[in-house]
Amino acid sequence: MHNPEESADPRRWKLLVAICMAQFMLMLDVTAINVALPSIQADLDLSRAAFTWAVSIYVLMLGGLLLLGGRLADLFGARTMLLTGLVVFTLASLATGLAPNAALLIAGRVCQGIGAAMMSPAALRTLTGAFHGNERNKALGVWSSLGGIGFTVGLLAGGALTSGPGWRWIFFINIPVGAVLLFILPALLPERRVEGVDRRVDVLGAVTVTGGTGSLIYGVINVGNHGWTDAGTLVPMAIAIVLYAAFAVVERLVPNPLMRPAMLARRPVATGAFLMFTAAGVTGGGVFITSQYLQHMRGYGALATGLFFLPAAVASVTGAVAGGRLVGVVGTRAVACTGLALVAVGNALLTLVSAGGSVFVEVVPGVFLFALGGTSVFVAASTAALGGVAQHEAGLVSAILYTFNPTGSAFFVGVGSTVAAAGLASTPNIVGFTHAYAVFAVVAVVAAVVAVVLAPAGKPHKPVVAAPVPAPSRP
Repeated sequence: MHNPEESADPRRWKLLVAICMAQFMLMLDVTAINVALPSIQADLDLSRAAFTWAVSIYVLMLGGLLLLGGRLADLFGARTMLLTGLVVFTLASLATGLAPNAALLIAGRVCQGIGAAMMSPAALRTLTGAFHGNERNKALGVWSSLGGIGFTVGLLAGGALTSGPGWRWIFFINIPVGAVLLFILPALLPERRVEGVDRRVDVLGAVTVTGGTGSLIYGVINVGNHGWTDAGTLVPMAIAIVLYAAFAVVERLVPNPLMRPAMLARRPVATGAFLMFTAAGVTGGGVFITSQYLQHMRGYGALATGLFFLPAAVASVTGAVAGGRLVGVVGTRAVACTGLALVAVGNALLTLVSAGGSVFVEVVPGVFLFALGGTSVFVAASTAALGGVAQHEAGLVSAILYTFNPTGSAFFVGVGSTVAAAGLASTPNIVGFTHAYAVFAVVAVVAAVVAVVLAPAGKPHKPVVAAPVPAPSRP
């Protein structure tokens, strides 16, 4: 029997570093702009709506287009899509940094989101093809740590660049990184494309699922500003339901579907999606509430807030690396349940924060624990969904998995904003923050119970190799 580890690409570790650099660049752009927004608003005279969309449109485009990007990576090759997305993202970063007004700033952010949606599933598909067995778990651990590190470094970089050369450099910094990656990736990146596949794109399916996901994310983003009963929340969510229903019908009728709806019913994919949604939600929501607590209640500036999260970045790396090692030993269920338990304990500790106590005593331990647990759950989600996936479906499964990341984060940030409304008022009240932490703790406990039933007890399945597998093409 063919052992994929015997024919592993000797360039795989260099490739991991390169694609992690690319993904890290995308993660930075999610948070760095938050710190720079006051300067951007003053410089470009942004309206309140433009102020919000400068951040949100990137997440909306990324989440909405991930499924299409993943399917295109399966049809036309991860190498092609990764490099194309990198070019789009790099040029969009240049345009965004040069933007003279709000309209061009937001247009640049739209294009950044499009480039990111092309890159991210293609990069993860590349990772799953280059690594096998325990090496794959370790690589996924490294990959999963990027979110937590990217958040913290994004805050720090955003503060440093904005206070130094100016806000435009939070976008310009992507240009040399993108140029270096475009130079080195072609020499490292193999093209694994299964021959004989129908490469026609399911346009109708792409339109309905992209519209549905975009509408859903739009609705949950709106929750943070206007609440759950606002028309700007309810109408997009209703549209999302209709479009998802239309997508399910379309995929049963077209000969070359973007995704068979039955794929979501596969236990590994359903497990990964559930864990990703929950982990991204409670950790993203927890980080959001903590950053608001520090700034609104304790008077921290943006840079000081970023520095405060350095222990969380360390915890993220530790949790991801440990999760990547342990999942191959004790299995997905044990890692997922332990990680969710740590998230629950961390948020429970944070329900005890006060308006005037020591943040290092009251806040750091809880944040450290939920970051430690959350990234280990990311690894469990990735290995559950991708552990046994065939290479010709890896891009699509990666996209399904990571669509639940921004969706979960946006959803629980909306929940946290609603519950913590008293803490975010002009005269903040500590009760709003503690109630939000309590909600996240309960969600993590419930998710751990569900994971006991849903997640497989054994070790991740060995990867399936599509037959035939063409030899990696040299650039």
